Amino acid sequence: MRNRGLQRRDVLRAAAVAAVSPMAFAQGGWPAKPVMMVVPFPAGGGTDAFARPLAAQFAKQTGRQLIIDNRGGAGGTVGASIAAKAAPDGYNVFMGAVHHTIAPSMYPRLDYDLEKDFVPLSLVARVPQVLVVNPRRVEANDMKAMLELLRRNPGRFNYGSAGSGTSHHLAGELFKLQTKTFITHIPYRGAGPALQDLIGGSIDMMFDGLGSSANHIKGGRIKALMVSGNKRVSAFPDVPSASEVGLPDYTVTTWYGLWAPKGTPADVQARIIEEVNKAVQTDELKQIWAGQGAEFPNLSQQQFGAFVGSEIKRWSSVVKSSGAKLD
Repeated sequence: MRNRGLQRRDVLRAAAVAAVSPMAFAQGGWPAKPVMMVVPFPAGGGTDAFARPLAAQFAKQTGRQLIIDNRGGAGGTVGASIAAKAAPDGYNVFMGAVHHTIAPSMYPRLDYDLEKDFVPLSLVARVPQVLVVNPRRVEANDMKAMLELLRRNPGRFNYGSAGSGTSHHLAGELFKLQTKTFITHIPYRGAGPALQDLIGGSIDMMFDGLGSSANHIKGGRIKALMVSGNKRVSAFPDVPSASEVGLPDYTVTTWYGLWAPKGTPADVQARIIEEVNKAVQTDELKQIWAGQGAEFPNLSQQQFGAFVGSEIKRWSSVVKSSGAKLD
């Protein structure tokens, strides 16, 4: 009888442990299994260009996979919606971008709130926007010739983007506003597909994050005419800045960040941030980031959260002044 009582007690104890084990694993032995990362654009875009090297380094550091789940559509909002509803157990993260701070001003019926349904973790990379053209379709070797071509042919040229409401789209609208030109916007389901059509000659140009365009510029498949902002990028010293070509107010930066669903345990949040910071400080990732003209801003979790809030306000103003609309 005593043995039966001990067995019954052991069974009850095991059941109690099983009931709390997912959270216990999350808080104590994280990561005890692979971690899923939602990337809200198809493969081949800027988000992917930073997510995949980060995932590979994460696996080296932790011995666990960081599995990338590409979920493109609606300017990155489809993937964000999926990530917002994922279990907050420490095994789901979201690699979003500047586009997600634009979305609230462009998509009036989002079923998630970036600031309420997620916790910010880390600003992973920041790169300037670059104007790239297909040299077979656009006969301009510099911005002076480019602007002359656009002004002589209003409506003849088009530009692709990662989708309506993305930074690629808003960068194009700002360019049109500041240069008094007209270029037709063609939205895609991500920067990757748009870039492939640019390289293939189906579209004329893109206002892209330098991270996804870098290798194609180096390979001569597309031509860079300017980078946004007031300084050149060391990885592409021959490409002039917007200020140099007469657009001192044209500053558009593409950045990529990591979030977790709200409710993710605080100690696991800290571990994720620790692993990200460790990864981006490795020589391997430093080299990859530099090759794509990117920097790691190294903001604290609180600073990143404040930055996200400020970006939402800033892009709301840009959307209103540019008159950008969903296509």
